[in-house]
Amino acid sequence: MDKRFAVMDLGTNTFHLLIAEGSIHNFREIVHQHIAVKLGEGGINKGIILPVAFERGVNTMKDFQQHIAACNIQQVKAIATSALRNASNGQEFISRVKTETGIEIEIINGDREAAFIYSGVKASGLLSNQNSLIMDIGGGSVEFIIGIREQLIWKQSFEIGAARLMDRFHHIDPIEPASIEALNLYLENTLTELFKVVKETPVNNLIGSSGAFESFAELIETERSDSFDLKRIKTYDFDEEELLTVTDQLILSSHTEREGNKHIIPVRVDMIVVASLITRYIMQKLDIKNVSLCTYSLKEGVLAELMN
Repeated sequence: MDKRFAVMDLGTNTFHLLIAEGSIHNFREIVHQHIAVKLGEGGINKGIILPVAFERGVNTMKDFQQHIAACNIQQVKAIATSALRNASNGQEFISRVKTETGIEIEIINGDREAAFIYSGVKASGLLSNQNSLIMDIGGGSVEFIIGIREQLIWKQSFEIGAARLMDRFHHIDPIEPASIEALNLYLENTLTELFKVVKETPVNNLIGSSGAFESFAELIETERSDSFDLKRIKTYDFDEEELLTVTDQLILSSHTEREGNKHIIPVRVDMIVVASLITRYIMQKLDIKNVSLCTYSLKEGVLAELMN
């Protein structure tokens, strides 16, 4: 029997559990859960996990532990990112989870997070011998990585995740033009290091790692037919015009309109607006016309490390 591995990616918005067996290029999913824990809700920019979110997180970890116990796992890895990294009560959360579930959570820095994302995207087979810019929009941070199939060239994590930007700029729905302007200016000032590197190392295309890019693809494809199934694909190439149209619609939409759209998962209903704005900003700033989705991200990168 193949060895079984359990990987948990404990993000700012969503906790993921992936239990799989086999090899990284051909693994079989046994359990794949993503739970909208919203760990950063109300406290993301204050550097604290609020009590209600704290309890949601602990309860989700108890559920994950039950799945792990039922699946005869050889190796377990739980990785925490921006929200737990920066929360003053992050260690308290980790201790509580260890006491109540036995799961040891490892907090990783932005650099390591970016490296895992690169490994995940690489495992999908999407990278070529031309420079790609990978962008992973999380709730707490956004990782930018430049890489080719054989090599990670540059990586950096920026604490400008969708939950942080929403908390700072998106208070009225639809988002106001003045807020969009302020957000773009903020990105302009925050991402100077990225722009400097891209000048020296030009990129051919943008790869959006899972998250909001999955919703963009679903919104575009389900307009055409009902047969599109995100679970069956690893990669997807966007048509530039279609991507700009769908992000435009999301930016101009109201909360009620987004909430009523069954192709936007509840945890993304509000954050998809700032995710759309970041995507458009990067495409325009770096003059990128070729954009792809990769459904693999951090958890598949961790899985690759375990399976190898």
